[in-house]
Amino acid sequence: MLTVQVDEQVIEQRFHDELKKRLDQLENQQVFWDMKTLCKVTCMSDNFIKDQFFYDTRFPKFRIGKKWLFPAKEAESFLLKWIKEHPTN
Repeated sequence: MLTVQVDEQVIEQRFHDELKKRLDQLENQQVFWDMKTLCKVTCMSDNFIKDQFFYDTRFPKFRIGKKWLFPAKEAESFLLKWIKEHPTN
């Protein structure tokens, strides 16, 4: 027969630590990306982005003054669809 003892305080502390980590991640999510952030999150240069999909009418973008802004969730969704459209060679 196997007996298992669980320290409830340790379990509760780990739960709270993980919950705090997830809440911190949610808090740090960005609503918009600028071109610098888009380059960073995609690991692509601005020239590559402009050559490949920037002018695609489906790519969500807004020009505010001289700055381009991209809704982060919409841009991410587009990028996941876009990459699947390109076969790997």
